[in-house]
Amino acid sequence: MPNDIEVPWRPGSATGVGSLPFSDPSEAARVVLGELPDLPHLPELPGRGPGADMVGRACGLLVELAVDLQPAGWRLTTGEGLDQGRGRSMLAQDLDALEELAQGYSGPLKVQVAGPWTLAACVERPRGGRVLGDPGARRDIAQSLAEGLSGHLVEVRGRVPGAELVVQLDEPSLPSVLAGSVPTASGFSRYRTVEEYEVLELLRGVLDRVAGDRALPVVHSCAAGVPFDLLVRAGARGLSFDLSRVRERDLDALGAAVDGGVALLVGAVPATRPAAAGAATGGKSAGPSDSDVARSVTVLWRRLGFAADEAARGCVVTPSCGLAGADPAWARTAMALARDAAAHLRTA
Repeated sequence: MPNDIEVPWRPGSATGVGSLPFSDPSEAARVVLGELPDLPHLPELPGRGPGADMVGRACGLLVELAVDLQPAGWRLTTGEGLDQGRGRSMLAQDLDALEELAQGYSGPLKVQVAGPWTLAACVERPRGGRVLGDPGARRDIAQSLAEGLSGHLVEVRGRVPGAELVVQLDEPSLPSVLAGSVPTASGFSRYRTVEEYEVLELLRGVLDRVAGDRALPVVHSCAAGVPFDLLVRAGARGLSFDLSRVRERDLDALGAAVDGGVALLVGAVPATRPAAAGAATGGKSAGPSDSDVARSVTVLWRRLGFAADEAARGCVVTPSCGLAGADPAWARTAMALARDAAAHLRTA
């Protein structure tokens, strides 16, 4: 086990991925601070509508690039649209709630934003077609995102002065970008594969800006086929993923990442309520126990070639993905399961 994993959270911590199924920012912040005290995060509440979703929130951070919401989705425009302004307003409300409830807090705090390649795959150019199809446009959106994110971190530090910031770039579309499987608007063709060197360059530009702003850069993707080696080469100091999607061929890359001082944020808790087990359990959810979750993380850690009692230092326990699709009760349960499982790792 390497000794150079330097992270702002204590061993045996848990956190959320980002999204929650609430509509009230104060309620969401209160739940997160209560259930995930070692590594809380700024909640995302997409249920409030356009601008509060992952892509809309990132669009609200863009600098010198205007977007609006069209029937086909978010699109670059010549002037700020109502939905972009609404997204910025909702983010300000989220920060207001966090500031009020986190008074006196000192420690790690995670914020999330859609990464440059997911934005490129989701946002359209003014005349149609995704930004992904235009090399100049995808470079512009990556640079704009880096600049806007830097300003956002200044704002967060102003609201929570004791925060040691962790920045999570959400890149669910990255595997599809690399595979050339992002569909065009018609659905009859696909955008061509982007060369790995360009994917690496634009991602590194954002991650380097995060590190330069004294925040720990993490990349999250709950998709299959996450390019872990590429993310590490781009500058990620943490890898966040859905444990159920880890394949045998991913183990070498994950093990090498840990050897290089990279932390793992392991999505080991179901993001939605498991199906009822029927009469045998009285109709109760057939979800895992906290010891089950801890065991699954330990099994992964051992498969990577490390001692089980070192898992607490190298891993953070999380839900497998965002919790926006869960019911509020399960969202609370999932966070509590992650927290209690992490505590098991700490005492192992």
